[in-house]
Amino acid sequence: MTAIQAVFIRSYEERTTPKSHIVYKIDIQAHVRSWQMWRRYSEFDDLNTELTKSTNSPPPCSLPPKHALTGFLRSKKDEKVLEERRAGLEAYLRAILGAKEDKWRESFAFKEFLGIPIGRQATIPSDPNQFTSSSWLDEHAALQTLLRDVWADINKRDALSAQGDVAGSHKSNLAAKSKLAGVLSRIGLLGKSLQQLAMAGMSEGELQRRTDMVGRLQDDCEKLGKVVAVARQAGSRGQISSNPMERSAASETDRRALLGSSSSSKPARRVFGASSSSPPKESETTRPLDNVGLFQLQKQQMDQQDDQLSQLTTILQRQRQLGEAINHEVTLQIEMLDDLSSGVDRVGNKLSATNKKLNRLS
Repeated sequence: MTAIQAVFIRSYEERTTPKSHIVYKIDIQAHVRSWQMWRRYSEFDDLNTELTKSTNSPPPCSLPPKHALTGFLRSKKDEKVLEERRAGLEAYLRAILGAKEDKWRESFAFKEFLGIPIGRQATIPSDPNQFTSSSWLDEHAALQTLLRDVWADINKRDALSAQGDVAGSHKSNLAAKSKLAGVLSRIGLLGKSLQQLAMAGMSEGELQRRTDMVGRLQDDCEKLGKVVAVARQAGSRGQISSNPMERSAASETDRRALLGSSSSSKPARRVFGASSSSPPKESETTRPLDNVGLFQLQKQQMDQQDDQLSQLTTILQRQRQLGEAINHEVTLQIEMLDDLSSGVDRVGNKLSATNKKLNRLS
C-alpha cells in the first residue's frame, strides 16, 4: 500500500448533475506524490458501513450527523452546516489513518475510496533501477491516467471560466499544473529505467517500443504544458477577464514602452546566476510550470535526493561496521600470533637447554 502521510478536506462545491448535491475535495499526500478525490457524503456513509461490516467493528471516529430531520427545510448552501460536516469528515479519515489498528485503513474499501493504487501499482518503485518489466508498464498506465486527470482539470477550468467563476477557474488551473509537474518527473524516471531493463536482457525491439511510448508521453506533456500555461481567454465574447491569467500577454513593444528599455534594468526571471555573456535558459521540464508547480517539482527532486542520501548513509554505516569488525579480528589475530611466537621462543630455549644436558651426559 502506498504510504499515506496526510489527508485534508479543505473545500467543497455544489454540483448540479444529475441533481444538485455537495461534493467534498479530499487531498491525499503520499511519500512521493499527491492527488485529489471528490466524494459525496453518501459515499462516506457507504464507506463507513462497509468498514464496519468487513472488520466487525466501527471505525474509531463517527461520521458527522446526516441532519435527517432538518435536511429538507434547511438550505443546501448553509455554510455553517457544510463547514461543520467538512471538518467532521476530515476528522473521520484522519482517525482511521492514525488508529493503532490497521484493519480499517488496510481494507480494500478504504483504499478504493481514497484512490490508493492496489496490487502491482502499489509496489511501483521511485528508483528507476528497481523497475521490472511489468511494473514499468503499470507506471506507464498510471501516468496515462494522470494525464487524463490533467485534461479533466483543464476542461473544468474552462467550464468555470465560461460561468464567470474566476477563483474556481484559477484553482483548477493550478491543480492541473501541479499534477503535470509530478507527471514530468515520473516520465524522466520511466525513461532512465529503460537502460537498466536493457542490461537485464530486454529485447531491442521491445526497448524501441517502450522508448516510443515514453516519447508519446513527453509529447502529450508538452501539449498539455502549452494549454495549462495560458488560461482560456474570453475573447469570443469580447470581454476583458478579471483574472490576470486569462488575459493575453502584452506585446514586446508595449512592455518596452511601459517598463523602459534601459540597459541597466534587469528583466524578471526565475533563473539565478545569470550572466550577460551566456544567459541561462529554462528546461523543457520547468518551462510549462508556474511558481507553485516549480516549487513542487523541486520538492519532489529534493525528496528523492534525500532518499538516495539516506540509502548512501546506510551503506556507509554498514561499511564502517564491517571495517571495525575486520580491524577487531586482525587485532585478535596479531595477539594470537604474538602468543604463538612467544611460545615458540620458550620451546626453543627449553630444547637448547635439553641439548646441553644431553651433551654433558654423552
